[in-house]
Amino acid sequence: MKTGKDMINRIRINKLIFIIPFLFFLTVIIQMTQLSLSTKVDGINLKEFANNRNTKKEILYANRGTIYTSNGDILAQNIDSYTVIAYLSPKRSEGSKKPKHVVDKEATAKSLSPVLNMSEELLLKLLNRKNLYQVELRPGGYGITELKKEEIEKLQLAGIDFIKTFKRYYPNNDFLSYTLGYVQMADDLKITGEMGIEKFYNKELSGEDGYLEYQKDLNGYRIPNIPEIRREQKDGMDIYLTIDDNIQMFTERVVKEAATKYKPDWMLITIADAKTGKILGTASSPSFNPNIKNIESYLNPLVSYAYEPGSTMKTYAYMAAMEKGTYDGKATFKSGKLTVGDDVISDWNKGKGWGTITFDRGYTLSSNVGVANMIDKFITRNDLKVYYDKLGFGKTTNFTLPSEAAGTINFKYKIEVANAAFGQGITTTPIQHIQALTSISNNGVMLKPYIVDKIINPNTNEIVFQGTKEELGRVASTTTVNKIKNLMYDVVNGDSSIATGTAYKIDGYDIIGKTGTAQYVNPITKKYYTSSIEVIKSFAGMFPKDDPQIVIYAITKRPVYNSGVSLTIPVKKLINDIAKYLNIKQHTTKHTVGEINYEVPNFINKDISVIDSNYKTVILGDGNKIIDQYPKKGTTISSADKIFIVTNSKNIKLPRLIKWSGRDVNIYCNLVNIKCNVEGYGFVYKQNVATGTSIDSIEELNVILKRTNSKVEVGN
Repeated sequence: MKTGKDMINRIRINKLIFIIPFLFFLTVIIQMTQLSLSTKVDGINLKEFANNRNTKKEILYANRGTIYTSNGDILAQNIDSYTVIAYLSPKRSEGSKKPKHVVDKEATAKSLSPVLNMSEELLLKLLNRKNLYQVELRPGGYGITELKKEEIEKLQLAGIDFIKTFKRYYPNNDFLSYTLGYVQMADDLKITGEMGIEKFYNKELSGEDGYLEYQKDLNGYRIPNIPEIRREQKDGMDIYLTIDDNIQMFTERVVKEAATKYKPDWMLITIADAKTGKILGTASSPSFNPNIKNIESYLNPLVSYAYEPGSTMKTYAYMAAMEKGTYDGKATFKSGKLTVGDDVISDWNKGKGWGTITFDRGYTLSSNVGVANMIDKFITRNDLKVYYDKLGFGKTTNFTLPSEAAGTINFKYKIEVANAAFGQGITTTPIQHIQALTSISNNGVMLKPYIVDKIINPNTNEIVFQGTKEELGRVASTTTVNKIKNLMYDVVNGDSSIATGTAYKIDGYDIIGKTGTAQYVNPITKKYYTSSIEVIKSFAGMFPKDDPQIVIYAITKRPVYNSGVSLTIPVKKLINDIAKYLNIKQHTTKHTVGEINYEVPNFINKDISVIDSNYKTVILGDGNKIIDQYPKKGTTISSADKIFIVTNSKNIKLPRLIKWSGRDVNIYCNLVNIKCNVEGYGFVYKQNVATGTSIDSIEELNVILKRTNSKVEVGN
């Protein structure tokens, strides 16, 4: 039996068991209260410790994609750049034998002034700022190159250092500037395209930034042996344009020379591949350098300028009549002046005209009265409106550049319809003219112009987009195309007394085209200028005539000096350069190859046996009678030219096309009626269908041309 003493001892033990845990718990509570209320523990500032020992997130910047020409030359890229900084605080030099901050500010400013292109006063103002550890020497010291950095380092200036970053760089300065555009860089180093390809493809070029997360300690250093979270950046896409370096260089050069000499308000020349719609070169004035952004206008003339085009539209008014089947080029009209309601339409020679002339002659003389007469005689207002719309005027082409204008094709009253037929009272853009011209160069099938050849993902080397020839549909018959090409040929190559474009003639190149001279409206009076200077001059053409390879559209507004030759001289020089570069063979009626020239005899309805080795012939079929030939009887050719002989047999085999010209390939395809795609310039070096294949089994023939110094591919 327990005694009272035992009970007392037991109570004491129970109290101890309760008190000891209670005291421990109380101590913890007190310590936690102290931690929550105190800013320091063991001499450590807890707030500062918490701020330093936290998660650090670093941005892993994606490299913006590079823009290239079709030849692979760089047009725009990201490069390393540097920002010059000056350490101002003497604390930086503590414990160092040599000063690590700027000591002699006057001498430092004097040395840096010419290098950074900043005044000594501005530099001293920055160097004398108070209570700063360091300062950036902007603007001259921002975004400098590696070479400039090395130049500054050689000065050995105390307290001068560099922050490495990156910038967008355009190595060719104002080369293709409106097409490329430019970028802006924010303080967080985010790059955004502001114009041109840089803007249109900003998302693709930008890529996707990554990040790196890790823990850092009290001193800001990374804590070892703690896992990091990392998401790699995805670099932006690389874009290859259809631009040919040399053609672009030729175009830039003639535009700059003309702008300097003739002082226009603005000028543009664009070159396109006649068979694919590729833009090979485009240059305008004024231009700008995207590295320094010395921009006068933020609109790209190629797609954003809408203006009254003038007589180049007569080509399409005539085609509308031809397509309707009502056009009669031999019919006549009285030129000079034509009364339309209360208005009078006059020809460009002050209304004198050329007497009674044919409608064909009206085209070559660019008669306003002639095309106005067509509205009553051959087509209606609706016919003209529908055909302009069919060619893409009055709406955007969806070309891959931002801020494309649609232009306006609105006409209702009779005088408005007549004006629209010769390109007044309506507005168009250069890219619309390029598109419409392809309908003539591509045998009636209109092509969509394009400037992006391909887009490549540099992370996988995958081609994510491939630009290709895009047919928008047939807008003209072969008959219409041949007729309008003949008229355009006469404009350039006819007698100067009956044609307006003879100044564009170059012997040997068979250039065809149409000129335009349009008035434009005075923004103050809202009436047309009447001065001979206040005009927009243009030329829409292609070459060579029978098998166009190049489409050219040139336009200039208000050339102050020698407006008559402000386009002809640069255009002719450009055509010469391009033809030589692309090895586009001259075509004349007199050849000197091997000094053997002859007129093609008539072979039609004769036996195949009349063909002998004196002729360079391509025989189509294995028949014994000749039913067709090209060229026709009486054409003067040289011994180097082919004669295509069509026999009375449908058993036609594909010949070996290697070393054929693109012109010869197109002639052959038209004669045997197969679809053919010709890519490149020069002579055939590869064909996708084997020699000897039956024509009936060929769905599509693709050939690739190369210049004469290219290696010929064997096998086909």
